[in-house]
Amino acid sequence: MIDNTTSDTFNNRLIRVKIMKLNESVILPCKATEYSAGFDLCSNDKQNIIIKPGEKQFIHTGLIMEIPTGYAGFIYARSGLGCKFGIVPSNCVGVIDSDYRGEVMVCLHNHGTEDFEIRYQYSIAQIVFMPIPTVELVEIKDENELSSTIRSVGGFGSTGN
Repeated sequence: MIDNTTSDTFNNRLIRVKIMKLNESVILPCKATEYSAGFDLCSNDKQNIIIKPGEKQFIHTGLIMEIPTGYAGFIYARSGLGCKFGIVPSNCVGVIDSDYRGEVMVCLHNHGTEDFEIRYQYSIAQIVFMPIPTVELVEIKDENELSSTIRSVGGFGSTGN
């Protein structure tokens, strides 16, 4: 059972994302349920698009948006499309920066074994808005300036997985 009564400042923070439809038939992103993390993005290509196995296609959403400074929109696969059909964003996770003002497009890749048809207004991906911290990179001259850890320089598979 999930206890949704706990609250904190981060989860209660409301951000406003200005969004504009490029034509009246565009479907605004929406959440499937009240507690969904992502907003579903839909295809706005009037002609159906076939993605053959091993190929990728750019899909128009017909949306432009203004993501507030300090945030970004991350475009993820819809789990049903990915798990059932192998249809996922070709770059794994798309990033929409706060200073981008062009149309949001999703490049989908077909990892499946059959052609997949993207129909007009079909839900193709989801966008999750997350805060981006201000980061300052501090160059060092000697690796001994880094703190030591149990893992240290152990790379791929070094933690037993």
